[in-house]
Amino acid sequence: MQIAVLCPFINPVSLGYAEGVIEHLMGLKMNILVDRNLFKGLQEFAVKEQLKEFSTLDSSTNYLICIGGDGSMLQAVTVVKDSNVPILGINTGRLGFLTSLQKESLNKGLQLLWEKKYRLVKRTLLSVDLGKEQELLGDFPYALNEISVSRKDTASLISVNASIDGKALTTYWADGLIVTTPTGSTGYSLSSGGPIVLPETPSLVMTPIAPHNLNIRPLVLPDSTEITLKVAGREDQHLLSLDSRLVTLPHNSPIKICKAPFTVSTVEFNDTAFYSTLREKLYWGLDKRN
Repeated sequence: MQIAVLCPFINPVSLGYAEGVIEHLMGLKMNILVDRNLFKGLQEFAVKEQLKEFSTLDSSTNYLICIGGDGSMLQAVTVVKDSNVPILGINTGRLGFLTSLQKESLNKGLQLLWEKKYRLVKRTLLSVDLGKEQELLGDFPYALNEISVSRKDTASLISVNASIDGKALTTYWADGLIVTTPTGSTGYSLSSGGPIVLPETPSLVMTPIAPHNLNIRPLVLPDSTEITLKVAGREDQHLLSLDSRLVTLPHNSPIKICKAPFTVSTVEFNDTAFYSTLREKLYWGLDKRN
C-alpha cells in the first residue's frame, strides 16, 4: 500500500504529528511519500532517507494524509486534483470543518482506516473560465470551498452583474460576491450570512458580501447551473479568489463558474460526522434550555 503525507504549513505541532504518522506507517511497512515542504522540515528525523518526495499524485497512491487545518485541506485538493486519491485530514489547527480526525484520536482513526471502517464523501468543486485571462489561474482553475469577487484598492462598493444560464439575474452592489459549494458553505459564505448546506447536497450558493441592496439575500441554485459574473466599479481592477488563491482581474472581464467535471473524496469515519461537527464547532445544543 502506498500512502502520501502532506503538511503544507510547518510548525512544531504539525511537524510532531507528521513524524508520528510516518513512524506509524513505517511500522506497518507502508510505501511512504511526503511532499517537498514536509521533507525539508524533517531535518532531524532519523529515518528521513527512507522517504520519497512527491509533487503530484496518481491512482497508484491509496490515500493522502493531510496534517493541518482547513487551509491545509484546500492545499491538498490542488495536489490530488482529479486522481481520485481519497484525503484523510488530521486537524492540528483551530476549526477543522474539513478534517476527519482530531489529533487526540489519531491512533484510533488510523486503525479504522486500515480496517476500512469509513465512508468516502464526494465533494463538488467549482470550475472557473476567464476566457482570454485563463492563464492567470495556472493549471488548476478549480476551488473546493468558494470562488469570490471583491473590491481592490478602494473603499467603495463594486457592482457585480450576475447571469444564470445566460439569463440576467441582478446586479449586486456590495463589497463582493461569493459562489460556494456545499463544502464551502461553512466558510466565508457562512460568515457573510449564507446558509449551511450538507456536503453531498447537489447545489451551489451565491452569497453577497455586505450588500447595499437591502432586499438581496443568499440564493441556492442547482449544481447544474452556469453562473456568469461581470464586475464594475470606480477602480480598473478587482480581486478574484479561488479558495486561498488570489488573482487580479480587469473590470468587465466575464467570469464563468460551474460545477467541475470531477469530485474530490474525503474520508469520514461516522455517518453523522457533519452534524457532530456542527454541534462541536458552532456550539449548537449548548443552550442551557436544551
